This record gives sequence, structure tokens and C-alpha cells, in this order.
Amino acid sequence: MIRLLFTSGRGPAECRMAVANALRRLAVEADAVGCNCTIAEEQHDGHGPASAIVILDGDAASDLAKRWTSGSVVWVTKSPLRPRHARKNWFIGVFELPVTADAAMPVASDIRFESFRAGGPGGQHQNKTESAVRAVHLPTGLSATARDGRSQHRNKALAIERLVALLDAKARLMQEGEARLIHAVHRNVERGAAGLRFEGPEFRLAER
Repeated sequence: MIRLLFTSGRGPAECRMAVANALRRLAVEADAVGCNCTIAEEQHDGHGPASAIVILDGDAASDLAKRWTSGSVVWVTKSPLRPRHARKNWFIGVFELPVTADAAMPVASDIRFESFRAGGPGGQHQNKTESAVRAVHLPTGLSATARDGRSQHRNKALAIERLVALLDAKARLMQEGEARLIHAVHRNVERGAAGLRFEGPEFRLAER
């Protein structure tokens, strides 16, 4: 299980839009390779979140995380908000967060479980049984889902594991000072060393 921080740092609203686009793109890529992707976005003003925590879980999680953390992510496009603005390069940072070995379990009564029909990577049991599980942490509203197990019992356990990782990552950011940490990691975004480059309003992946 891998935890990532997506951040616009102290960038303008266009960078927050880039974060939102990147999260949607990552979710699609994760689904394509059968990797579970749990996203917790910060509150935002409608343009996009300043930061988001992502939990990746599955055989392809490591390769997917490496793809997104190999350098800064840049979105090359005219500003959707300021048409006359000269700037066209909008940078965001994607960084791996350390995993806490002894993450605390939430109180059982604080978790609500929801079952639903969803197909896993194999597709064999897709939409036939309500084996997928969503675990919702009532005090925070954070949630994590699992659909890749072969039974509802297994998916419940997986959903709890992912929820614990999400809550722990959120708590770590709060303890260390989220704004300070995001500002620190954003300083490491090298403007000329983008790992992934997306172009245009459609957020198309550019060929290297």
C-alpha cells in the first residue's frame, strides 16, 4: 500500500485545477491496471483542491506511484481563468508519504459499512453480487472502498486497511503542519524537470 500527496503548493487556482485533473487521470490509470485508488481531497473553492492524499493498493501500485513521482507534473495550457495571462506552464508536486507501522485503528462504532455491486479487475463477478464494500469514517467523512477481494468479508478487511492508511496519512499531515509540509515539498518541484507533461484543456498526456 502506497500513500501519495498531490499538492499545488502555493500555486494559483490554475495549479489547483491541475491537481484535480491529475487526480482524475490517476484514477483512470489505476482502474486500467486493476489498482485500487482511494482519494481524499481537501476542501476547495470550485477550481480544485490545494492538496489531496491518495492511497494506492494492488500489484501495480508501486509502478503507478513511480510513474507519478518521477518528477514534477506540468500542465501546459493557456489559463482557463485568465485568457490574457502569459503563463502557460502550471506545476504540481506528487510525493510519496512515509507509512506508519503502528497506525491507530479507529473506533468500530465510528465506521459505517456499505455494500454495493462493482466489478473487480478480473470482471468475473462484475455486477452479480454486492461483494464490494465501502468503509466510511463518520467523524471525518473519509471513506475507502474495496472490490478486489473474492468475498464481502475480504473486501471489508481491505476497506478497513485502506481507511486506516488514509486516516493516518491525514493525521500525520495535521501533526507536522500541513501548510508547512506542502510548502516544503513544493520547493522541491524543479520547474525544468517535469516527469509527466499534460497539454491543453483536455489534459492530454504529451509524448516524450
